Order: sequence, then structure tokens, then C-alpha cells
Amino acid sequence: MLKSIQNIFQHKKQEVSDSSEIYQRELAYASLLVEVIKSDDKFDDRERAKLFDVLSKKLKIHDDELQNFADLAEKKSDDSTSLFEFTREINDKYEYDEKVKLIEDLWRIAYSDGQLDKYEDYVIRKVADLIYVTHSDFIKSKLIIKNQPTSEV
Repeated sequence: MLKSIQNIFQHKKQEVSDSSEIYQRELAYASLLVEVIKSDDKFDDRERAKLFDVLSKKLKIHDDELQNFADLAEKKSDDSTSLFEFTREINDKYEYDEKVKLIEDLWRIAYSDGQLDKYEDYVIRKVADLIYVTHSDFIKSKLIIKNQPTSEV
């Protein structure tokens, strides 16, 4: 009986640990999206709307939770000194195809206001390098998003 109780607590402890790990991973993802938004010193309403759109599809959470999560990602981005803390989390927890999806989402944010700023391009290029996305996948992602109608970006 004692063994089964220990197993229950061990299982609960693992669930909490897994949940916390997923939360940190998704927060790093969201913070990188915010980094692109902030890179051109203009936090446009279209970019914020696209941030919510991307996060709601990825996280599947309610709107009020989404606002809180976006605010937390923005705070984490403000408090960070480099992209490395976010990209390290991505490298540790994401498969290659998930990394390419992140790059696509970064392009979605960059193109959401109808124009690509050189600083947005720089941040996305830097993130791609830090998470080891090949140059060809970086370019493919950019072209996929760039060639979508603006309403779909």
C-alpha cells in the first residue's frame, strides 16, 4: 500500500515537472516572437494581433490566459540580455521541424504589418543561426510566409 501511494505522488510530481517544462519552453517561444516585434521599435497593433493569433493556435488557451501569457513573454523579453536564454531552451526541447515552424512564426510576425524591417530580418536570421536551422530552411520559411496573402500571414 505504501508503495502505491509513493507511486501516485511520484507520478504527480512528474506531471508537475512536465507541465513546468512545457510552460518554460512555450514561454521561450513566445518571447522570441516578442523580440521580433520589438526589434523595429514599433509595437504595431497588427503585430500584437498576429502574436495573439500565433500563440492561440500553438497553445490552445483562453483569451484571458493568452493576454497574461503574452504579457509575461513581453516582460521576459524586456528582462533578457540576449537571445541566448530563449534559443537555448528551444535547442534543448524542440525537434528540428518545430524549430523551422518557429522561424515561420517569426516571419509571420515580421510581415504582419505589411513590411519587413531590416532589424526584424536580423533578429530572425540570428535566431535561425542560434537554433541551427539551415540557411535553405530559413529562406524557404521566409518565402512561404512572404508569398502568402496578407490576410493569411
